[in-house]
Amino acid sequence: MAAACALAAPTTASAAPVPQPIPEGESALPLSFLAPAVYAAVAAPTEVAGTSNALLAQARVVLATAPLSPQLKTTLSSVITFLDGSAGGGPDIPENGPVIAQFLYPTLGRGCISPTADSVGTALAVPGPAQLPPPGPGAAQAGFVFTALGTAPLAAEQTAPMTVSWINVDTLKTGTETLTGAAKINPDGPSTLSAIADTGKGRVLAAIAGSVSTQAGLPCTFFPTVGMFVV
Repeated sequence: MAAACALAAPTTASAAPVPQPIPEGESALPLSFLAPAVYAAVAAPTEVAGTSNALLAQARVVLATAPLSPQLKTTLSSVITFLDGSAGGGPDIPENGPVIAQFLYPTLGRGCISPTADSVGTALAVPGPAQLPPPGPGAAQAGFVFTALGTAPLAAEQTAPMTVSWINVDTLKTGTETLTGAAKINPDGPSTLSAIADTGKGRVLAAIAGSVSTQAGLPCTFFPTVGMFVV
């Protein structure tokens, strides 16, 4: 289980961007810019790692030209830095561990840590067959893990679901799964949910969004994040 915890969350505070409040009206704007680009990339034959680098470069251009407040630009710039690893960010991946496809960008949930402190949410996919997340995706399956960094342990009852919606762009098979705490990843916090989906083999585009309820009694909603990977 220690390896699962390492998958789901960075081991040092410096590995994740510092959450900042988002000005009203700006929250989902950068996400709406990036989602079409992600779909266009995954729908065409291309090398996944190269695509991720290209999209991160595009995200920097969006930040430089979009009409966003300096505060939001600073927050999103730290998110991109977290993803490209230029400041040593990113999750601690176990040696000889499973293949991990981190989603394109972390997302934000307002008021998840305290009424005045937001949480950064990170999402990743693990193409099967693999042992993580428990009980492990089989062949032609994918496992998904979502972690709300800095939060209290996951509440036993979730007031609203966190879901992953996916499409296999090679077969056009689609599905939606509810992420739960059944795998008991990070039982002492931060709140972590997971799910396993029968995606079939091929290139998969996925989006995770929804709410997380913690034992601190602070349900909060995360804006969508998207990822792409090959099963």
